[in-house]
Amino acid sequence: MNSRRTVPVLLVLALAATGCGFFGEGAQARDEAEKLATGLTKGDLGAVAFVSDKSRTAYAAQAAPLKGFDSKVSLDQVTRSGDTAKARLVWSTDLDGQTWKHTTSATLVKRGDAWQVEWKPSILAKGLGADETLRVARVKAERGDILGAGDQPIVVPRPVVRFGIDKAQAPAGTAADAARRLAALLDIDATSYATNVTKAGPKAFVEAIVLRRAQVSSDLLGRVAAIKGARGISDQLPLAPAKGFAAALLGTVGPVTAELVKKSEGRLRAGDDAGLSGLQRRYDEQLFGTPGIKVSAVPRTGEPEVLFEADPKPGEDLHLSLVPALQSKAEQLLDGVGPASAVVAIRPSTGEVLVAASGPGSKGYNTATFGRYAPGSTFKVVSALALLRSGLEPTATVPCTPSLTVNGKVFKNYSDYPANRLGTITLTEALANSCNTAFISQRGRIQGNALAQAAEALGVGKDYEVGYPSFFGQVPPPSSETERAADLIGQGKVLASPLAMAVVAASVVRGSTVVPTLVAGPDAEAPKAAPAAPLTGAEARQLRALMHAVVEQGSGAALADLQPPEVLAKTGTAEYGSASSGGGPLPTHTWMLGAQGDLAVAVFVATGESGSRTSGPILKAFLGAAR
Repeated sequence: MNSRRTVPVLLVLALAATGCGFFGEGAQARDEAEKLATGLTKGDLGAVAFVSDKSRTAYAAQAAPLKGFDSKVSLDQVTRSGDTAKARLVWSTDLDGQTWKHTTSATLVKRGDAWQVEWKPSILAKGLGADETLRVARVKAERGDILGAGDQPIVVPRPVVRFGIDKAQAPAGTAADAARRLAALLDIDATSYATNVTKAGPKAFVEAIVLRRAQVSSDLLGRVAAIKGARGISDQLPLAPAKGFAAALLGTVGPVTAELVKKSEGRLRAGDDAGLSGLQRRYDEQLFGTPGIKVSAVPRTGEPEVLFEADPKPGEDLHLSLVPALQSKAEQLLDGVGPASAVVAIRPSTGEVLVAASGPGSKGYNTATFGRYAPGSTFKVVSALALLRSGLEPTATVPCTPSLTVNGKVFKNYSDYPANRLGTITLTEALANSCNTAFISQRGRIQGNALAQAAEALGVGKDYEVGYPSFFGQVPPPSSETERAADLIGQGKVLASPLAMAVVAASVVRGSTVVPTLVAGPDAEAPKAAPAAPLTGAEARQLRALMHAVVEQGSGAALADLQPPEVLAKTGTAEYGSASSGGGPLPTHTWMLGAQGDLAVAVFVATGESGSRTSGPILKAFLGAAR
């Protein structure tokens, strides 16, 4: 057995000699036994003298299953009787954290002036015969569950049916044809599956596909059974409530890659199933558990004899704050959205993430918590805080003009900005109707890092280690006056994720910086927010009034009929991409923030018409469902 590191061999000798003292021939027998113990520890018997030249080959073949495990073999005693000696060997083998301790014996015989070892398989394991082989099998541990709020099941064992061809049950020469018929029935690639079946051993079960039990009709089972050799085997697999449920966040479990095995430093082995992405990968060590081990002597015919067995230990459950019913509702609302999209919902009082849904248009990407997009006018909540801190009151007036030029760059309001809201208006009206030019006109009030400090106070621009993939946004110093203007309306170099913008709404509701938590448990305490300029109670009250005005008199009016309790909101649209040669309008990201009671929500659609028209209906339906 190959040792990954050299372990010193402790040799203890109790020599009971017949007709001989401790030294002389007895010592020679002992020396050869020491070489055997040392060679077994190293997995190399090149220095051992054997009676037969074929012994090393036989050892290599029968010890192969132990290759890769660390063994320490000690010489306990040698007993000599004439030209024969018995060496007692004490084994301690580390089988992936499980220690197999056992004793064996070896016979040495004197040939001329030298002592030689008689190779027998029983040197490896007591009673192992020449017609038997060792088998070391990992027994998979039961993977821990992933549970939501109130320990509601998210990823738990759920019934499935494994379809495939059992070659032992297929008449001779028919397996390939059966495979093609089964593939056609299950709508999978017939050629590749038939090839896999042909290459497999004569008694192999070659899996074709695994389906959730709810997807399998009695008719399908009957048609599969009509194909000789085809089978549908009931089983359980750890699965979410539906195929796409929080898929980008939760990740997947599957056969380990060579890279994962290498990175695991011995924890994983080929053939294991482990987390491949998302939370399943990040918390794989917790969820994976401790595999069991079974060492058996396998005869050519008959039943194997178990030589050593250690039971597996199940993995520990992962507790999340997600509310399955709300997550499912958000995913249902995003189901028909073509572009990348997301809904994130947070409980402001605790910071718990209740929903982190990425739509099908995200194509598996975790848009909800890790997307990086210009937040557009939803960022005006941050800009409003910076302006309040500069001394501008909500009732102060600001100019809302159709356009405003900064260093040659023309800034305009969104295309359907209400004409009757142009002119001299209050800051409250500017936020309620999302007047770009009004905010940009006040850029001189915000000096130095005041905008970045306001963003940090509302949870944007400072990364936290929260135990799941997250992007809290960026608010870098502007490199030009034009960029300073663009930053105020959530463009320029300002970026945020839907998670980050939900945090903005949650921080306004709570009145202090919210750090969003998703993973619960004793070791999952959220980091504490310590912004350079924390949000004050007075500032939070002013921001809540400003966001309520969006519903009462501005672009979020469609949410008014959800009241009471009062709803806070902010719409947002952000241009992206490059201007076309035809000079047409740029595509736009669309956003909408909303809050009601102890719930704060961000809705994002990567390409849409406007925040109120594209993301607004999704937000309204979600808030209605959450009431």
